Amino acid sequence: MKKTISIVLSAVLALGVLAGCGAKTPTPTTAPTAAPTAAPTTPAATGFAKIGLGLVTSIAKSKDVDPEKGATAQVDTVMVAAAFDKDGKVLSVIIDNAQTKVAYDKDMKLTSDVAAPIKTKLELGNDYGMKAATTIGKEWFEQAEALGDWMVGKTVAEVKALKVKVKDDSHKNVPDVPELTSLVTITVEDYIKGLEKAYANAQEVKEGAVKLGLGQGVSIAKSKGEDGEKGATAQVDTTIVVTALDKDGKVAGTIIDVAQTKVAYDVDGKVTSDKTAVVKSKQELGADYGMKAASKIGKEWFEQANALAAWTVGKSVADVTGMKVLEGKSDDADLKTSVTVSVQGYLDAFKEAAEKSK
Repeated sequence: MKKTISIVLSAVLALGVLAGCGAKTPTPTTAPTAAPTAAPTTPAATGFAKIGLGLVTSIAKSKDVDPEKGATAQVDTVMVAAAFDKDGKVLSVIIDNAQTKVAYDKDMKLTSDVAAPIKTKLELGNDYGMKAATTIGKEWFEQAEALGDWMVGKTVAEVKALKVKVKDDSHKNVPDVPELTSLVTITVEDYIKGLEKAYANAQEVKEGAVKLGLGQGVSIAKSKGEDGEKGATAQVDTTIVVTALDKDGKVAGTIIDVAQTKVAYDVDGKVTSDKTAVVKSKQELGADYGMKAASKIGKEWFEQANALAAWTVGKSVADVTGMKVLEGKSDDADLKTSVTVSVQGYLDAFKEAAEKSK
């Protein structure tokens, strides 16, 4: 019996030694080979395949004149800049919102300072003032960043499938998933729509892009008050530039767009613009913007903006922002036959995008 037990123990020990030896030989199923599956969500490891910009603009909150308070035209332009990998997964997202108001008195005379700088919600930071009013004690920019972080690693379809709930009449699409309930209480419908549009409009970028930036400039300078014959018109021009940079700070891709939005009033101070209509940017309008006929080079706005964007690729940020400009227009020899629009606003937005890229 003892001999039998001894034989069995010897066999077990022998198998243990063989198993130990076998573990030293890597196989295709060992842990080290699984690590690359996480790479697509790491921009520094893979680089961007495409970048996109999605804009969602609304004038729905504009108000008719009140005999005591006057009138307010409000233009809300949601901006979503995003980078994607070759499989369409989100690698980086920047969300912003230009909530711009143009004020009139009871006689529909313009009271807003049309020369004053206008900041977006992201630029306002803590000054936006949401933190005190929210149940989670987080400012708008913190919530927007948390939502963007949640999008990373997902496809657009997965983002669109986010479960939401109604919080109140002003917040009908608030995230209802455990990972976001303590981080995001803002309504997210337009931000998701912006991401969807960014993917639909996405453009390929030069290999090696790892940083994404969003810059903008907002102006109400072209707004007008009532003149006795014509009603007032509030005009909000929001310039947006998205750029991607490689590890050396060279431009790998750039997108330029402008949301030129008008809110028209009649002589009685009532809004005549359709507040439910879809508002298109200049890029979305394409040939319908109507610049080609008036252009001395016969090119539409989007063609000129795209030519300027293409010119930035391969250059350093300093090379782009150092472009020779004459009376607001490009004086670069390579752009004389392709860009005659004023470029200073685009260069300013590009500079901001590059400086804030991450």
